[in-house]
Amino acid sequence: MKIPRTITTYCPRCKTHTDHSVTIYKHGKRRTLAAGQRRYLRKQKGYGSKRKPEQKRFAKVTKKVVLKIKCSKCGYIQHRKGIRLKRAEITEKA
Repeated sequence: MKIPRTITTYCPRCKTHTDHSVTIYKHGKRRTLAAGQRRYLRKQKGYGSKRKPEQKRFAKVTKKVVLKIKCSKCGYIQHRKGIRLKRAEITEKA
């Protein structure tokens, strides 16, 4: 799916419709010292079974793509809810 590089949408900080630049959200690296990650690694460790069962068959063939939109006026960044796409491509015009 082709996604336009700029969209006009509502900005909650400006409280008006403004132009927003669009990028695809990419998650950062997991923090190993975060409490949840430490708990996960501790449970994975040892001779016991895995924490969660290993998935044999995959039901989903696509991942959800989250759009990160940034207001051109105030710089406020918000995430647009993820939609399932095989391929997302950011273009100059839709």
